[in-house]
Amino acid sequence: MIDGQSRSSPSATTPRLGCRTVVTAGDALALPAPPADDPVLRRRRIRHDIRHELGTIIMLASAVSVADDVGPASRDRVEALLGETRWLDHLLRRLDEDDDGPPADPPRPERVRVDELVGEIVAGVRLAAIRQVGYDASPAWAHIDPLALWRAVRNILDNACRIAAERVDVSVASEDGWTVVQVDDDGPGFGGGAGGLASLGLGIVHDLVTGYGGGLEVRRCELGGARVRILLPSAAGP
Repeated sequence: MIDGQSRSSPSATTPRLGCRTVVTAGDALALPAPPADDPVLRRRRIRHDIRHELGTIIMLASAVSVADDVGPASRDRVEALLGETRWLDHLLRRLDEDDDGPPADPPRPERVRVDELVGEIVAGVRLAAIRQVGYDASPAWAHIDPLALWRAVRNILDNACRIAAERVDVSVASEDGWTVVQVDDDGPGFGGGAGGLASLGLGIVHDLVTGYGGGLEVRRCELGGARVRILLPSAAGP
């Protein structure tokens, strides 16, 4: 206490210099205050906090995945959770890159084993979905940014699982120089259900795959619902 006033309280004679004060064990440290209405800084701070929370989730899930008292089924669910959080971390890092510089071209493509990446997505969705999710695939490769492919497939599969009555079928195959990811559902088809989220998701998918020379097809399928196909130029196998 100094003259009846605590150290953390500003005195009546302290000038207001447009700064924020961090109180430490010693003297107060004055830091410049950023503009309160800076949207870029605000988004960066939110992403910073989200990334810390994701890191905590990853550490907790990693600890559970190696625990002796966890059974095989629970371990599979934890591994799926870890995979999802790692993809989200990659997505946040991509947002940081976009905010830190001018608009960039799509990330450089990599040679991706498409059937394995899609299989990982399907395995995670199966653990969380109440629909039956079938998967049939043969080895297939394409040149694409892995994060772009993950986003595209997740959008289509999430739409299908949301509107399907009971069943969603996913397949990966090579057709005439194309690597094709196909998602069928037994829902009402496009135009027969709530279209807002589905239309937004398809717009995202279209932009992602066309940036790598691919295409998007939407039609009806034998299950009665929608068939959505991602077509990517095939890459050679090993």
